[in-house]
Amino acid sequence: MPSLLTTAPILRLLARTIVLLLAIALSSCAHPTEAPANDDASYEGESDFTLTVLHINDHHSHLDDSRVPLILSTSDGKRERLFVSAGGFARVSSAMRGLTDPASGPTIKIHAGDAITGDLYYALSDGRADAELMNTVCFDTFTLGNHEFDYGDAGLKTFLDHLLVGNCQTQVLSANVRFGPESPLLQTDSAPYVSPSTVIDRNGRRIGLVGITAADKTKNASRPDPSTTFLDEAKSAQEQIDMLTHQGVDIVILQTHYGYENDVELARRLRGVDVIIGGDSHTLLGPDTLERFGLSPKGPYPTHTTDADGNPVCVAQAGHYSFVVGELKLSFDENGRLNRCSGTAHILIGDDFTRDRRDGETLGPAELEAIMADVTNSRSLRITAPDQQALEVLASYKRQKEDFGSTVVGQVAKPLCARRVPGRLGLSTASSQRGECTNPSNIEHGGDAQQLVAQAFLEQANKYFDAELALINAGGVRTDLSAGPLVVKDIHTLLPFKNTVVQLNISGSTLRAAIESAVRAALGPGRNTGAYPYAAGMRWIVDATNPSEARIAQVEVVDANGRYVPIDPDRMYSVATIDFIADGKDHYTPFSRLAKDQRVDVGLDATQLFLDYVRELAGSGHALRPLPGTFHSTQHFLESP
Repeated sequence: MPSLLTTAPILRLLARTIVLLLAIALSSCAHPTEAPANDDASYEGESDFTLTVLHINDHHSHLDDSRVPLILSTSDGKRERLFVSAGGFARVSSAMRGLTDPASGPTIKIHAGDAITGDLYYALSDGRADAELMNTVCFDTFTLGNHEFDYGDAGLKTFLDHLLVGNCQTQVLSANVRFGPESPLLQTDSAPYVSPSTVIDRNGRRIGLVGITAADKTKNASRPDPSTTFLDEAKSAQEQIDMLTHQGVDIVILQTHYGYENDVELARRLRGVDVIIGGDSHTLLGPDTLERFGLSPKGPYPTHTTDADGNPVCVAQAGHYSFVVGELKLSFDENGRLNRCSGTAHILIGDDFTRDRRDGETLGPAELEAIMADVTNSRSLRITAPDQQALEVLASYKRQKEDFGSTVVGQVAKPLCARRVPGRLGLSTASSQRGECTNPSNIEHGGDAQQLVAQAFLEQANKYFDAELALINAGGVRTDLSAGPLVVKDIHTLLPFKNTVVQLNISGSTLRAAIESAVRAALGPGRNTGAYPYAAGMRWIVDATNPSEARIAQVEVVDANGRYVPIDPDRMYSVATIDFIADGKDHYTPFSRLAKDQRVDVGLDATQLFLDYVRELAGSGHALRPLPGTFHSTQHFLESP
């Protein structure tokens, strides 16, 4: 007689096939990437097994909350841009606690990777602050993300040593990582740091969880040990799913750090997966109605698709930076068939609404009543008080971070002007306010600060991928730097935006078109001076007397021998930039039309990258100073009359 291990997969396949045939006969399937209405309508029966999955991803050491803008109703028919506290890991802890309800069924808590790097909390504690805050939640499982490898296998081990203490017993998963022979994470005993999959029992049902880490991105845009390798994501996932199925596990959750679009595509290539909980792409999912609040969901939460056999698969992701907790409601029949998948991506906010970022005009009772009704009707915004235990854990690290803000990390030898556009003062609005920034060099080349930031991005990005060039917009650099000591707060004032690094693989013609578009915007009637381009490893001349479509000329790039040569319109270049302009913002429009394989969201915090650059210069005994003229991307600027 066949054993349970051999009959369980057969029963599961038979049940799924019958349901699939019935579904085809009824011809009532929704589009695979459209979620049904969030009202828990389902095929659920009385004997179904229900499960809640609570999940986050990509918190990137962002443990503090922050003030964010939302478009909210303050009266009937009137919507305004207001500010409110949002996110912070203490709110994540609070939401996880509040959404865990034993009376409504069992819960699994998942972190889908990139817990570390991106904020000073990691730099100051080697991940201990992140680990201790994660352990206020007690995640059941944690997927390795690409940024877990930013400081090599040894850096990852240090973080995991902090995470895997105490009583939480979080299981760390990645099915496609293979640690090299010299890696400190290579273990052969019964308790490895990282497992390909695990099985969790909930109310007598066995749930299999499989981890997947983005292979190419981790190997080429992070810093794992040279001998540590990453296997194909789909093949590795299928091997683990098959193994779990043969063990009689009939509910399988794939937890990936692979990106939302990749997850949807991956689901269609696999057999036997029920749910994919993802990370990496920082994707906010939710109803289209969130757009009226000033938010931009990239798809429904959850997203419904099918696997290679046509069986239903539910895909979810929860934004980034501790702003969102996903709550996924699942129902399975006795054979492990996914009958229901619905839920909410909860956007965590406070109730301290103001009309400007800090204080300002007090909102009246009627306005607050309208705001609260609007928040309730959003179905996604969740007013959440920070968890007190988590705040207490964070307190000492927060004091350390605040003290570090006044820490001297380098020296500025000569003032660095944040002048946006070359030319005389009248041409550039919102330029540097320093009188000395009208000197001939600044008139000819533009901002010293912008040029130095571009150079720093190129040099630092080369530690993560093969960057040939770097490109930034003038408006991303906000202040001058005075001569003298440079503290951490100065750097965060210089680069205040939460930009991350992106690698673009683009043709010379596309790169030139983007630069021309930005110059056109900066010098055109609207004078969007923040768009003006600054590059490292690349230079050109600007003639503002020419028509708008022909203002740059003699575009050159540095070749392998360090010489400037004309840009090749057909050659592909590896360019380090920030996510803001990689999205085509600030008139870098050609970038918005790039193919999927031309962009890699490296995810490194751009401000931290410059801070690292400053500290390394200081460590070698050097101060910041304006770059020589040959390094400037604008070699010559001819003004219009």
